[in-house]
Amino acid sequence: MTRIVSGFAGSLTLQVPKSGTRPTSDRVREAIFSALDARDAVHGARVLDLYAGSGALGLEAASRGASSVVLVEKSPAAAQVCRRNAAAVTAAARSAKVAPPAIEVRATSAQSYLSGAAGPFDVVFLDPPYDVGDAELLAVLTALVPLLSDDAEVCVERSTRTPAPTLPASLALARHKPYGETAIHWLTPAS
Repeated sequence: MTRIVSGFAGSLTLQVPKSGTRPTSDRVREAIFSALDARDAVHGARVLDLYAGSGALGLEAASRGASSVVLVEKSPAAAQVCRRNAAAVTAAARSAKVAPPAIEVRATSAQSYLSGAAGPFDVVFLDPPYDVGDAELLAVLTALVPLLSDDAEVCVERSTRTPAPTLPASLALARHKPYGETAIHWLTPAS
């Protein structure tokens, strides 16, 4: 079961696609958002969730005060799940008498979305399938760079069995933390 951990939609259960996705565990999401909250990076942020799956990461940010969230998922079935989850989060905001954040779902690949997107984004989540190769991930990160705000936080989730992602020169690894089988790589624009 995947749920929103905190914020106005806290404890809301999210739907998960029947196949083809690997939802981020509650434990890892809590750790990610604890790190973001320590930097006051979510409230009012413009958030991009690439390889969104169920949309759990982006919708968690919405629940915690992000001003806008874009969920990008190329699987049509998963994108439909994102739409239903986004509607549930929007309804939770209205029930809590909170202005709902702008939530957009784009049913396209990460690379296609980035080629025509307008930034800037303050927080970006990338949780690609573990079989996405380093070259594809590098291409996505390279396309993402011009869309980042100056103090953006980029969170890349990978398997601990794979090496750290290769980065374009304009991104720097700020920190790395393993959680069981999951490794989180925090990236920031290089100065």
